[in-house]
Amino acid sequence: MSDNENHNPNQINIELPEEMAEGIYSNLSIITHSPSEFIVDFIQLMPGVPKGKVKSRIVLTPDNAKKLMKALEDNIKRYESLHGKIKDVGGPQGKGIPMNFGGPTTEA
Repeated sequence: MSDNENHNPNQINIELPEEMAEGIYSNLSIITHSPSEFIVDFIQLMPGVPKGKVKSRIVLTPDNAKKLMKALEDNIKRYESLHGKIKDVGGPQGKGIPMNFGGPTTEA
């Protein structure tokens, strides 16, 4: 068989550059949206430091935001079936951290 016969047209090839493989730590995310996009800011908030820093911003279409939500739900269910329920400790809302930066927001 040639490579063309083994190629799946629905398969995509994804490259993970070495400088991104380590990832970025985030312990707070803020989600805003407009009619055409969802914006997810991943923030690093350090204990005792009153200022957090956005480490990464991802902009998604509403369709892809919904696909991400479903993928996260599926992965959380699988994680909890193996490791037990994830404790919901809430977030910093109500502790003096503004959650609205000019549009509708959701905290994750």
